[in-house]
Amino acid sequence: MKLSIEFPSVAYREGPEAVRRFAATLEQIGYDHIDVFDHVVMGYPVDGRPPGPYNPAMPILEPLMTLAHLAAVTSRVTLGTEVLVLPQRQPALVAKQVSTLDTLSGGRVRLGVGVGWQASEYEALGEDFHTRGARMDDAIRLLRAYWGEARVDLDGGHYRAVAMAMEPKPPQGRALPVWIGGNSEPAYRRVGRLGDGWLASRVGDAEDARRAIDAIRRHAEQAGRDPGAIGLQSMVAPPPRDAEGKRFYAEHDRVVARIAALQAMGFGWAALNATAVFQAGARSVDAMLEALGRLHGRIRAEVG
Repeated sequence: MKLSIEFPSVAYREGPEAVRRFAATLEQIGYDHIDVFDHVVMGYPVDGRPPGPYNPAMPILEPLMTLAHLAAVTSRVTLGTEVLVLPQRQPALVAKQVSTLDTLSGGRVRLGVGVGWQASEYEALGEDFHTRGARMDDAIRLLRAYWGEARVDLDGGHYRAVAMAMEPKPPQGRALPVWIGGNSEPAYRRVGRLGDGWLASRVGDAEDARRAIDAIRRHAEQAGRDPGAIGLQSMVAPPPRDAEGKRFYAEHDRVVARIAALQAMGFGWAALNATAVFQAGARSVDAMLEALGRLHGRIRAEVG
């Protein structure tokens, strides 16, 4: 089982040295991957705008800037986003940013993307919330063109490029992995047709997982792709409707059991949410690292 950590933005409160130490220690512990999540701005609930799942004042570090910082203090662990809200960003610029990050990290980048849920954030960034799905598909194709082609010509859809070049290419070229998040039929279609992997934010039981994975594989086959080559990662979270969800990460037996269950469902990657570790009582960088170190040892011993 490959193990990823969703990086806790709250670590910045102890200063930039603590942010760097967190990443370097995760690598030393033996985790395989670090992801950073994305929101540029958050909307307060006002008339006509319901409250979202997060406190709008929650600190969220910009993911690509943060990953560049972490790349400088790590050498083995791979680096990514979970997930970058791609359609609210200019995709040619994202192609350049990700290519630069891959270049400076020695080819260690995995880009996770999603369409997002916050209409007010799209509005604040000057992008159309209602066309985000179609623009997502076009943007993924444009990223790969810039990463793999000497000359990019694209005229159609939502983005246009006429006789353009982008250098340097990422060390991974157009094979730089693009994993896609989402829990809907359009997301499963997008993963099957365009993605190198699926980032599941929360799955229920084995039947829920089977339906989603079957849909992804069906879309991959229809697109002439090998469904077995598509990776599968799930966030490690308490099962839905769990009344003790906030205590989940404080109870390591339950975390390890959940990872074993995800492995049995077919997931080859599991992502541990370090912010949830903080919320469950590990209220400092050192405390989070201590908990994640103990969890890693148990997962490797009991799950593999």
